[in-house]
Amino acid sequence: MRLEKIKTEGLAHLSYFLSADGEAAVIDPRRDIDVYLELAREEGAVIKHVFETHRNEDLLSGAPVLKEETGAQVWHGPNPEKPVQYAAETREGDTFGIGGALLKVLETPGHTDDSLSYVLYDKSFEDGPVGVFTGDALFIGDVGRTDFYPDRKREVAGLLYDSLEKLTGLGDQCLVYPAHGAGSVCGSGMADREFSSIGHEKLNNPRLRIDDREAFIDAKVAENHYIPPYFKRMEQGNMEGTEAAPPAPMPCPPAKLLDPDGAVCLDVRGIFDFAGGHRTGALCIPLDMLAAFAGWLLPADKPVLLVTRDEDQAIEAATTLQRIGFDNVSGFVGGVMPLAVKNGPLEALEFVDTETVASRVDNPPAGWTLLDVRSLDEYESGHIKNSMHAYAGKLPGAASDLDPDKPVTVMCGSGARATIAASQLMRSGFSQVDVYIGSMKAWTEASMHTIH
Repeated sequence: MRLEKIKTEGLAHLSYFLSADGEAAVIDPRRDIDVYLELAREEGAVIKHVFETHRNEDLLSGAPVLKEETGAQVWHGPNPEKPVQYAAETREGDTFGIGGALLKVLETPGHTDDSLSYVLYDKSFEDGPVGVFTGDALFIGDVGRTDFYPDRKREVAGLLYDSLEKLTGLGDQCLVYPAHGAGSVCGSGMADREFSSIGHEKLNNPRLRIDDREAFIDAKVAENHYIPPYFKRMEQGNMEGTEAAPPAPMPCPPAKLLDPDGAVCLDVRGIFDFAGGHRTGALCIPLDMLAAFAGWLLPADKPVLLVTRDEDQAIEAATTLQRIGFDNVSGFVGGVMPLAVKNGPLEALEFVDTETVASRVDNPPAGWTLLDVRSLDEYESGHIKNSMHAYAGKLPGAASDLDPDKPVTVMCGSGARATIAASQLMRSGFSQVDVYIGSMKAWTEASMHTIH
């Protein structure tokens, strides 16, 4: 029996390949399916089943692509908002054999109405399950968010409590295989560790330590989560099914930067590359943050021209975008030097340090704003006095009160999200923008300054 975890960086998505005795199953596959096909080839196994734990919000499922490629049957839970056109329905108590392995279905609603968990048994050992694929019901260090049904907040939080009772009843020995890890938008307190057991979670997971149903509901309802606009498109794609991703992007001539023909110039090189010189009007989202912010800031109806360091970075960026439904990548250009030699639309972004920000806080320049673009929870846990809060993903609308002709210093936890936010403000016409590099971490390190 072989169980392989496949991690999708950026999205912190976890999928699984299970094989035994020449048969295989895939749990919660991503859209680019080559990794599962290669594992099946290595094992000499036929992929018979594809299991979905729930309708994903943050990425496109690869289940319909695997079905098309291998002929495997896709299984999905009951009560989806709309019929899942590429899947058959499975319910609690159904069992599936994969060689010497057995998967048994548990209905675990709460995160979504159609959430399932799949309990893994080894047929050679009958004393309890080996593990459970929990989807987004139970994470390592956290549990699933329950804010996707705003008109039913307390009901769905209660459903999740009941589902977690089922899961904890599987026994302390049972290993936990969630669909997401730390960094995912599907939870907020996940451990930076991708292995655990039911027993360990019962002892250490803060949400599982709440043993009163009403107190658990109160805690879930009080959580603050953000819902990126692209989630709606993911919901639709994961009910109707999606096709295989398009081919990798092709290089474009440097002149494309001079006239991108309506495409959004998306600079993924990194914050220091962007600050040193970028195409005027470009949106900065570093490659390792692309999955987190592209769905917030990229318009769905425009082509994307990637600005990258090299071809490898372009391919990785395009793959990440395809996983979240942005297929219209018109190509890529390596760097911005061609703009410099052509006297093209090129500009820089200024970074400022703690000393500069502290002097501005003490003696604010006329019309100056210190804009903190962290999440609301981060901001409320401690911020610089008189700073204004607006979440990076919601700009520029969240900062509509600001005068684009007045100076703005953008900050976050370290400076990365602030650079993304600054690029969005500059694209929207803000003319005096700089970034506090180091941001809250640097401010905290300089302990003489006050945090409010």
